[in-house]
Amino acid sequence: GLIDGLREIGAATVAGTLGHMGFRNPHMVGPVAQNHGKSIVGPALTLQFLPQRPDLFTEGEYADPETQLHRHVLYHAQEGDVVVVDARGDMSSGVFGDMMSTYFKGRGGAGIVIDGCMRDRPNVEKLDLPLWLRGWTPNYHVQTSIYPNAVNVPIACGGVTVIPGDIIVADDDGVVVVPVSMAPQVIEEAKSHHDWEEFSREKLMQGAPLQRYYPLHD
Repeated sequence: GLIDGLREIGAATVAGTLGHMGFRNPHMVGPVAQNHGKSIVGPALTLQFLPQRPDLFTEGEYADPETQLHRHVLYHAQEGDVVVVDARGDMSSGVFGDMMSTYFKGRGGAGIVIDGCMRDRPNVEKLDLPLWLRGWTPNYHVQTSIYPNAVNVPIACGGVTVIPGDIIVADDDGVVVVPVSMAPQVIEEAKSHHDWEEFSREKLMQGAPLQRYYPLHD
């Protein structure tokens, strides 16, 4: 399937291929790999935060856990899903902590991408759950200036539009968004690119001229 096809490629090649196809900025700016050596490919579940406003959000009304939308996005999670969160780049709001992360991993979640932060780093790191974040904070998610507004709506994360169901490809290079409709062509073109790069890499290691082998000239 599309997921398996993209899994063999990697974020850099996917981003370059999408660029050639006219999607010039498919990569997120902000979220970076927190546990190196991890790579994920999976469909996006989305969570949107907005700036707090007293007529739209009061923490008193939010006391009932079941009104907390950061929980609801996890209720939708199925095996292999990637939760993608627009936390507006906020560096003082911990979107998820260790209990939410544990629940998500227990449901088979593949990884979490946040344009913002998480909390409970010592315990979260023990889960070995793949994460791409701006950083960490001791604060909980609505402690300061943002609140979760909507689940599974189109969002902007790291400067990229993410539609629920888009395929997320993430590794140590970063996070790339692949529209489902573009995925088959990405796989086809990236496979060809990957094959000649492997050949060229071997030649370059042997001291062959860069001009001849990168890019490869027939």
